[in-house]
Amino acid sequence: MTAPPSDQSESANVERLPARTRVLAVANQKGGVGKTTTTINLGTALAACGARVLVIDLDPQANASTGLGLDREAGRTTVYDVLLGGVDLAEASLPSIVPNMDVLPSSVELSGAELELVNEPRRERRLREALSKHQGRWDFILIDCPPALGLLTVNALVAAHGVIVPLQAEFYALEGLSHLLRTIDRIRRALNSVLELQGIVLTMYDRRNNLCEMVANDVRLHLGDRVYDTMIPRNVRVSEAPSHGKPVLLYDLRCSGSQAYLGLAREVLQREGRPLPPIPALAS
Repeated sequence: MTAPPSDQSESANVERLPARTRVLAVANQKGGVGKTTTTINLGTALAACGARVLVIDLDPQANASTGLGLDREAGRTTVYDVLLGGVDLAEASLPSIVPNMDVLPSSVELSGAELELVNEPRRERRLREALSKHQGRWDFILIDCPPALGLLTVNALVAAHGVIVPLQAEFYALEGLSHLLRTIDRIRRALNSVLELQGIVLTMYDRRNNLCEMVANDVRLHLGDRVYDTMIPRNVRVSEAPSHGKPVLLYDLRCSGSQAYLGLAREVLQREGRPLPPIPALAS
């Protein structure tokens, strides 16, 4: 269940990040739809285009952290310390294995943050306030949200300018999406007036499966140009890359999954009105 706003009257006074820093939450309350995979590979593709990128791992499972080459190291400063310990976000962020991309890692401690935040003042704004101290440090900040619409995801939505929704091409895809869209609308009205749906990306798409094609057509019929043209295919190299602690673009640049994420990055840049530079080759 979505956590209720603690103080709606303060929404007009929330500090806003400048236009050059674009904060995008990658969210879907359904698990297993490709949120983390999309976050780390879209971030890698944006970094390959020359953008300075920060990935915030807001999921206690810490898969975005390990997928970007960080071990689950005990004692490391994490996003938990930023939200609840007053640690500066830049001090907690670490360079990833991707040039131009930093990561704010997660840890298992974050699993208790929902309960710890409940009685804290400005509980929905903790992440936004942490980001506001570093205006312009990164071009894009991508937030990998947990598969739930609790306080962690609310913090991400309050901090974000836009939401990217990975949507698996399956029969029940639209049911969960309607709940998320209502939550986005509620956050926009109560806590973050600039929040918008940046786009929906269809993931795990299999052209050989007639159901995938039917779902894709249905989603586009209902949501139109809010759905990205790029679809992320089912691809074994995408599945293998996390076990090597790499984004798929570093693991196998030539595979269909990597090429799809490069295409998605160009769509994101285009929707943001950013220049579309040629994408350089990435070292494997």
